[in-house]
Amino acid sequence: MPTHLTPLDATFLELEQADDSAHMHIGGIMVFGPAPGGPPSRDELCRHLGDRLALLPRYRQRLSVPHTGGMTWPRWELDPAFALDRHVTRAALPAPGGEQELGEWASGFFSQRLDRHRPLWEMVIVEGLADGGWAIASKTHHCMVDGVGSVDVAHLILDATAATPGEIEAPVPEEDPGRRGVLPEEDGHGGSMIGRSGPLALLGRAWEGLVPTESIVQAAQMGVHGVLHPREALSSARAALDLIVHDELHAAPHTSLNEAIGARRRFEVVRVPFAEMRAIKQALGGTINDVALAITASGVRALLEARGEALPAQGLRAMVPMNLRIASEHLALGNKVSSLFVELPVAEADAVERYRETVARAEAMKADGRQAEGTSAVIELAGLAPPVIHATVAQALYARRLFNLTITNVPGPRQTLYAFGAPLLEIQPLVPLAADHAVGVAVLSYDGNVCFGVVADPDAVPELELMLEAMDSSLKALSSAAQAAMA
Repeated sequence: MPTHLTPLDATFLELEQADDSAHMHIGGIMVFGPAPGGPPSRDELCRHLGDRLALLPRYRQRLSVPHTGGMTWPRWELDPAFALDRHVTRAALPAPGGEQELGEWASGFFSQRLDRHRPLWEMVIVEGLADGGWAIASKTHHCMVDGVGSVDVAHLILDATAATPGEIEAPVPEEDPGRRGVLPEEDGHGGSMIGRSGPLALLGRAWEGLVPTESIVQAAQMGVHGVLHPREALSSARAALDLIVHDELHAAPHTSLNEAIGARRRFEVVRVPFAEMRAIKQALGGTINDVALAITASGVRALLEARGEALPAQGLRAMVPMNLRIASEHLALGNKVSSLFVELPVAEADAVERYRETVARAEAMKADGRQAEGTSAVIELAGLAPPVIHATVAQALYARRLFNLTITNVPGPRQTLYAFGAPLLEIQPLVPLAADHAVGVAVLSYDGNVCFGVVADPDAVPELELMLEAMDSSLKALSSAAQAAMA
């Protein structure tokens, strides 16, 4: 049966419609070692997917209409022309097939939008990696799946052993679903961004009184009023959001990283051993997530410094998506996320002090229970209004006035996985860039390592190498401080 998009799912279509520079697909690159007999052929991968896609019927569905708007949401419906070979292709890297060649190819792949007239996903077998390696690159529209859901989907391709595909069932992630949405913590305590619902507490307070009891009636009345008086409803939505930003959350500082961007993307990776991140948090306090935030803060600080910009004392504001899935929603598609706002202390010059300030800010945020309320209720209530009004709210929720960059972190599998008999070596994650946001970071752990996938507009951030070098230097400084503290 056709299923309508939820208001949250539709948000990502609306963001893309509003600005040609916004690409709202998520994805990544799974890099494999040599496979017996070489990389799989296109037909082999199609057969492999065909055997397992029954668990994900959405991947055979398209939107009933390619754009949102009017008075109803688009529906998911079976694509009568669906064929796996329209979504699976092959590519070959030029010699020597190293990290640079893969990064350049991936940058072009991630710069292209998905075709809204077909099921919203693509997958490419990438051959020609050094030492006999190969990769599977994929992108899926954010209206179909969120970051944690995409890790679940990846398990349909992967196997727990090097056995021939089809001989075993797709593995189930080991992470406790109640704690997914943060990088793993061995001590059993939540990370700095743990929460069952994430914030925009500001929005929660703005809508206070609409939840629960009279909420459905009042929201439905708001929707009817919006249909009859669309201009007034749009004006009210804008005014409410302006008031929230002004009174509840001071606007994010303006930087050159939040100017208009283009449609091209550059994709790079920073690799960090998970053991180093664990040693830092054990010696200096805080959590694995604090380490990830501090490393990222060092990178964006380097960009602003190189441009001669004033470093905002309050910090740059990162929007951090939060997972809301429960155990029973394994392999469920759609989005189950909210958001946290985290201030990155980029004005602090010393890497170790920057980390300690990151920890302090995270602790203060956790102590403020209001940071765990708000976004999801607002989006759902706004969804009872006509889509044209919801589009205005969606754009405001991702405006540069609210945050400077996105940092998403997703825990991946902790054990080595395989495909077509080849070991999966690493997963390079991608986060989308909203309009006026020139850089974003996705963090994903897998099998003892962590990949920071850094995406940027290459024209707006031509000096991206400085950010990557600063992130690496920050890790080394924190590791040295941790070793000294443990000596």
